[in-house]
Amino acid sequence: CESILDGLLHGALFKYKITFHDVNALTEKLFPIVEAMQKHFSSGSGTYYSDSIFFLSVAMHRIMPAEISRIVQLDLDVKYRTNIRELFEEFDKFPSGAVLGIAREMQPVYRHTFWQYRRDNSKTKVGDPPPDGLPGFNSGVMLLNLEAMRESKLYNQLLEPELVHSLTEKYHFKGHLGDQDFFTMVGMEHQELFYILDCVWNRQLCTWWKENGYKDVFDLYFKCDGDVKVYHGNCNTPIPED
Repeated sequence: CESILDGLLHGALFKYKITFHDVNALTEKLFPIVEAMQKHFSSGSGTYYSDSIFFLSVAMHRIMPAEISRIVQLDLDVKYRTNIRELFEEFDKFPSGAVLGIAREMQPVYRHTFWQYRRDNSKTKVGDPPPDGLPGFNSGVMLLNLEAMRESKLYNQLLEPELVHSLTEKYHFKGHLGDQDFFTMVGMEHQELFYILDCVWNRQLCTWWKENGYKDVFDLYFKCDGDVKVYHGNCNTPIPED
């Protein structure tokens, strides 16, 4: 990793600082905070998202040094088509009360996951496509305002095991996508905590759900107008060449 970064940053015309974090040390700090939610948002013991580290964004504000106030967290399967500075500028658009910037999920993932709640609440917007529905979130690109997360009484209350359990019971929710599931479920209840990134900042490319039961509504979720700034090759989807 260090050698790759050295090659990429060789001759850079800007100042930068690289810090490596010990995964085991982070997990040790995370586990007491996210233990209760792992059983609701993990696919099973020993699998990819069942590790505490995949809930890092949920509690980043509690384990990062106080002097770090903002973080952009990215999946590895993304490709920039613009200057990352522009993404940081999205922090300035956060409304009062928002703690996190995140784009909508671009497949009917949560239409499927919330099937029981949708069946019992026929007029709900939960799981419906944009612009009027609540399709859930995709955590491939996230803006974490750590200062706001630390100061938000509401957000920190939502990390408590009792409230996590209460919301999963209300929505009959059992996920497997870690932090993304947590933010999606919270977003159904408290939209005010989130700043919605435009889809061009996380243009997801996966089309798995199109061929797995949702072809009739797929394009309502997958549509994204505008010039793409960040491609996200989720579920191993090839990213277009420029």
